[in-house]
Amino acid sequence: MTGRALGIDIGGTSVKAAVVDVASGQLVTERIRELTPSPATPEAMLDVVVDVVRRLEATGKLTAGMPGGAGFPSVIRAGQAMTATQLDRSWIGAPVQEMLGQRLRRPMVVLNDADAAGVGEMALGAGQGQPGVVLLLALGTGIGSALFIDGQLVPNLQLGHVEFHCRDAESRLSRAARTRRKIGWKKWGGEFNELLARYETYLWPDLIILGGGLARKFPKYQKFLKTRAPLVAAAMGNTAGIVGAARVGANATRAS
Repeated sequence: MTGRALGIDIGGTSVKAAVVDVASGQLVTERIRELTPSPATPEAMLDVVVDVVRRLEATGKLTAGMPGGAGFPSVIRAGQAMTATQLDRSWIGAPVQEMLGQRLRRPMVVLNDADAAGVGEMALGAGQGQPGVVLLLALGTGIGSALFIDGQLVPNLQLGHVEFHCRDAESRLSRAARTRRKIGWKKWGGEFNELLARYETYLWPDLIILGGGLARKFPKYQKFLKTRAPLVAAAMGNTAGIVGAARVGANATRAS
């Protein structure tokens, strides 16, 4: 892949965007970040995204007609949001891809936010060249998950919502949940290890990648995790979702 594309990472906590060199994964502008509005209604969220993108356009590096991709915290089918766990429920059924394309006046592709991060890590990060089954877990506001089989994405996997200790898994073990529960790394790591064992029973991955905000803290809890598959921290940090979204957006434009 060559050229540049706009990458947007829309999450339950923040909206981040940059222009990306899709071949190298390097950001060719600064990464602009704004907090997700509360409540995160379609109108309020779109206003924030438009503001971030206009600031990128002001650099002169985001040109008219440059394609873009956006990771969005929802199951995405045919460009529509099917769930809204971290956003206002009025997003459910909304044509996110069409809405972004119209507001940003450029070709856009939307995919699940964890899937976007997975695309970035598989292309240029910790999963590069890895065959077999790769599971990425994005530990942030929730627990996002992305699954790849021989490099091919299985979209919209929602492992953060499996039942765990009579609760939604992410309501106990996401970065936000750990802060809310005020638990240390040993207790959190013990519970998270139990969840990882369940995921391994379901999927038998050949590699597990931990991304999201808690990836930076991997050395603090690594010793509490025991898995059959190799377990590594994501290599691209907070840029994985931006880079993955940009690559999907650029690829869709070439294919059309």
